[in-house]
Amino acid sequence: QVYLVESGGGLVQAGGSLRLSCTASGSIFSIDDMGWYRQAPGQQRELAARITSGGTTTYADSVKGRFTISRANAKNMYLRMYSLKPEDTGVYYCAANVSRAGSTGAFWGQGTQVTVSS
Repeated sequence: QVYLVESGGGLVQAGGSLRLSCTASGSIFSIDDMGWYRQAPGQQRELAARITSGGTTTYADSVKGRFTISRANAKNMYLRMYSLKPEDTGVYYCAANVSRAGSTGAFWGQGTQVTVSS
């Protein structure tokens, strides 16, 4: 089994900052891409930022210049969020493409709530 656990969400005022963390554990041979997705109330889940095992990053246009994704090692990923806006409110999910013995697949965390008040 593979587990992804997010932490660091919370309530913050507009203009504030938060740092989200994601830790992967379980039967993992290697992890390729990891990413942060978010889902606002009544909206579809969308990509906020993604990082490859080599460190290449991709950001949604709406967060460019305000969010920074990073990986401390193969199993730990972070999302630093600055200049937060009310429209950044939502549940933030960690996702990873994980290789295990004989298989590769996408796994998701349970999500952490981020609420930005105006």
